[in-house]
Amino acid sequence: MKNPYENELKALKRSGRYRERHLVDETLLDGASNDYLGLAHLKELHDKAYETLSSYTFHAPKSSMLVNGYHPIHQHFERALCDANGFEAGIVMGSGFNANIGLIESLARKGDLLLMDESYHASGVMATRMCDARVEFFTHNDAMALEQALQKATEKRIIVAVEGIYSMSGDKLTREILEVCERHDVLVILDEAHSSGVIGKNLMGILDYYDIKPTHNMIKMGTLGKAYGSFGAYVLSSSHISDYLINRAKNVIYATAPSLYDTALAHHALEYIQMNVQQLTEAITARQRIVKDVLGIAMDGLIVPIEIGDNVRVMELQKSLKEELDILVGAIRQPTVERAIIRLIARLDICEDTLVRVCERFSHNRIK
Repeated sequence: MKNPYENELKALKRSGRYRERHLVDETLLDGASNDYLGLAHLKELHDKAYETLSSYTFHAPKSSMLVNGYHPIHQHFERALCDANGFEAGIVMGSGFNANIGLIESLARKGDLLLMDESYHASGVMATRMCDARVEFFTHNDAMALEQALQKATEKRIIVAVEGIYSMSGDKLTREILEVCERHDVLVILDEAHSSGVIGKNLMGILDYYDIKPTHNMIKMGTLGKAYGSFGAYVLSSSHISDYLINRAKNVIYATAPSLYDTALAHHALEYIQMNVQQLTEAITARQRIVKDVLGIAMDGLIVPIEIGDNVRVMELQKSLKEELDILVGAIRQPTVERAIIRLIARLDICEDTLVRVCERFSHNRIK
């Protein structure tokens, strides 16, 4: 059968939803990636990771963590994450997508109820199709909707899945949702991919932001490919939950352990963040102030969603920004978002004057 998906590809092109890969253009300023703090450009972290890896006899994990792939580099980073975030136990994993699949597929069992925010990441939504629990989605960031769903629930074990900062809308989880979860004594999965390293007095994420001490029912997933400037993910929890995941999470049992280099790189990034909290916080606050002043958008983190509403137009705007200001911004279309947006990331590598110019450009070109 020649070109079996030809009609589907044609339909995507007609609707303005066709995607292509493009080699990264290093001449452009990056306003599209999730490298929030600019650590992926910090050569001193690469040098330190290389030095750490060079002190061992081999440089790759070679196998699953449960065979002989669990390395001191993994263990040291897990302990550092637990100390920084106040959790009992941690497991490094392959990626945020991988971690969400493993978490939800293994935790949500037959006879359980999984309540998920309707704006949860695609990896979590995909995982709901792989688990045996009953699944319901509640209105985005709506504590009352969650409360009502919990009041109706008859299942003994209930899991709520939410994000610290939502990847497309950029808004943070409300404290009220955490309070509802605590009141009903349910398990909570906190996807902190876009909040860890960006918010909180110690830049550790949403629990740090609200000054909430982790409980035995809280499970925190964070990625290393965003604020930490590396690749991979981690899951922090009670020792009990961690033991369960080691025994039931297929992404831990059957996958090769995470890259030693990337884990070491993320560990040094964590140390860098801890040593530079005030400086980083001031830089984040300055960018939030600029976006608020110019666009009237109050950023909870560093994500600036600018609604355009037209798939073709967002691509045109992305192209014009490249040509006019030498900056790449995200052009996000359906089905990733309900209405097409320009997704500008106010990375700390973008100087304040340039951020002002980019925001001013959009203040005159937003499509209602």
